[in-house]
Parts: sequence; C-alpha cells; structure tokens
Amino acid sequence: MFVLPDESRRLFKDPFGTLYPEIEAALPHLAGRTVYSVGDVVTHNLQKNGIVPAIAVIDGQTMRSPCDRLPEVKGTCIKVNNPAGTITDELIQALYDALANPPATILVDGEEDLAVIPLVIAAPDSSVLLYGQPHEGVVLRTIDAAAKTAAIGLLAQFTRVD
Repeated sequence: MFVLPDESRRLFKDPFGTLYPEIEAALPHLAGRTVYSVGDVVTHNLQKNGIVPAIAVIDGQTMRSPCDRLPEVKGTCIKVNNPAGTITDELIQALYDALANPPATILVDGEEDLAVIPLVIAAPDSSVLLYGQPHEGVVLRTIDAAAKTAAIGLLAQFTRVD
C-alpha cells in the first residue's frame, strides 16, 4: 500500500488537468474518447448526460458526506478497500482488472480520490479522466506521456508500506 505523508498533501490541492466550472463545459472534449471517472457526482453527471465511463471509481461520498446523487453501477462491480490518504494494492489491481474488461464500476470502501494517480498511469493514451475538484468544478485530464510522467512523480511522494 502507498501512504501519502502529511507533508506531501499540499501537492494534491491543485487540479491535475484542466478545471471546468461545470461538467457541461467539459463534455465537448469527450467526443470519440474513452472516458474514465473518479467520484460519485462526476460519474452521476456524466451518466445524466448519456456518457457511460469505461471505468467509474466511486465511494458513496461527496466531500466526506453521503452522496445524494449516486451513479448507476455499470458493468462489473468490483469492491475494494482503500483508506483515506492511501492507494492500496487492491485498488491498483481493481483498476487493471477493470481496464481489461470495461465497463466497470469500482466501489471503494474508504476514499477514492487518490485513484486518479494509478488510473492515469494505467489508462491508455488519448483517453480522458474526469474527477471533481471540491467547490470548484470538474477536472479533465487527457492521458498522454506527460500525464503519466506527472502521475508517476506524484506517486513518488507516497511512502510504500507493506
């Protein structure tokens, strides 16, 4: 498991992609691309707009409170444990399993926010990932070599605990 040290948390406050104030502004950038989502509200809003993410990572929470806009579970449902401030090996394996057999929903017991990092590393180039930026909107990250390099750099901030 990877644990994010308290002194590195500040690195994860800024958007890891392009920030849009609302999901509708990001929708034109999704045409013809494989879409991945992290977060209940983002996934719900994509589905409401007719987009089924190839992988959706959700935890039933939004800003640490129960989510009142739960998305539909599409495809295979993979349940994993992932405590806050961590990226578990179980979550990483679930992402690879889901990538091999989309669509899939990964239901996290714990917190799903940091799933963005291993998903960017694992996802194919030219796909897009969307996740919520609390109180600001939705972040869209196109998956390419620069995104993967940046995600690997962020993962290097974690401490490996076995």
